[in-house]
Amino acid sequence: MDSLSRAQTEVQQEKIWSRDFVIICLANFFVFLGFQMTLPTIPLFVKELGGSDQLIGFVVGIFTFSALLFRPYAGHALESKGRGFVYLLGLSIFVLSVGGFAFVASIVFLFILRIIQGIGWGFSTTAGGTIATDIIPASRRGEGLGYFGLSGNIALALGPSLGLTLAGIISFKQLFLICAALGLISFVLASKIKYKKVNESEAKVTHVKFDIFEKTALQPSMLVFFITVTFGGIATFLPLYAIEKGVTGIHYYFLIYALFLMLSRTFAGKIYDKKGHLYVFPPGAALIFIAMLLLAWLPNTPILLLAATLYGLGFGIVQPALQAWSVEKAPSNRKGMANATFFSFFDLGIGIGAMLFGQLAVFGYHSIYITSAGSIFLCLLLYGGLVWRAKRQIQ
Repeated sequence: MDSLSRAQTEVQQEKIWSRDFVIICLANFFVFLGFQMTLPTIPLFVKELGGSDQLIGFVVGIFTFSALLFRPYAGHALESKGRGFVYLLGLSIFVLSVGGFAFVASIVFLFILRIIQGIGWGFSTTAGGTIATDIIPASRRGEGLGYFGLSGNIALALGPSLGLTLAGIISFKQLFLICAALGLISFVLASKIKYKKVNESEAKVTHVKFDIFEKTALQPSMLVFFITVTFGGIATFLPLYAIEKGVTGIHYYFLIYALFLMLSRTFAGKIYDKKGHLYVFPPGAALIFIAMLLLAWLPNTPILLLAATLYGLGFGIVQPALQAWSVEKAPSNRKGMANATFFSFFDLGIGIGAMLFGQLAVFGYHSIYITSAGSIFLCLLLYGGLVWRAKRQIQ
């Protein structure tokens, strides 16, 4: 057997599904399930507390910006304090804050707990992605991150409908305690992982003041920003838009979206590992672009479900590829910061998208999705510019 064939065989034999990888996927699933169950029920809870639609927007939005602000701190702590410390701390904060929802009697207290929940979410998700990156063989990082993301996608498929179903059967107090219990299961699982040890010499490297991002992760992070801007318009306004258009089946939209998101993750990462982002990102972004145009049109239910299919496929293709791209060139002592940079831009896109589209809604809901298509178009232009620049540098 020649050296090339032997190298290829060794790559094929590198395992993704190790003990620790299975555990981190399960831990990710349970904390995401607890989170996704609260996503559609928090607005109902605010209504029950006597809050207005405007207050619902603030309570929902503050979570995203809280997570965004604390991700850089999580990135630094991952390299100085260790993966396990940050992950378990984040999960603990998540469990306590969500469990605290059960005892809320005022919107002010809920608002404070949402800020705390955002901190826990920022720490735990940044750490979870970094831990998965540590465990996955570098040669199969795109594929492995696709599988890791799949654990969150399954929770996305189950969580919202399960949360809404339980909200109609049990009290909000019982619901939030169940969500906290799911986070506790994640904590117990996470305590069983063998974490990468902190390299003391690397941890003591002096960082630039106001070091809040990893520069090698900026390009894919900027791209994911333009992608996730579209999610704010879908999660917040699509149900209202469907009612206005007289289109039924909105509850199937998120299920189909999640199913095709999961499907695309089973093959997109492998293509990225073998061919690179050039073979993954443009087609994935193009599918999202078409989905936004279909939503801007939205004449009937079949078009709604077709848009869900294309959006799920497109997002599932580009997200793991961009995440793998964001960490692959980062130094070994900056992988955590690279993940923090990626998810900060991810959160920023959702938060800015929701705020922007709230203002655009006065021009009609269709304008939200036309603008979303414009965001994807700008994203493709930016990507083309980055590829052209990279080729010029090689020449």
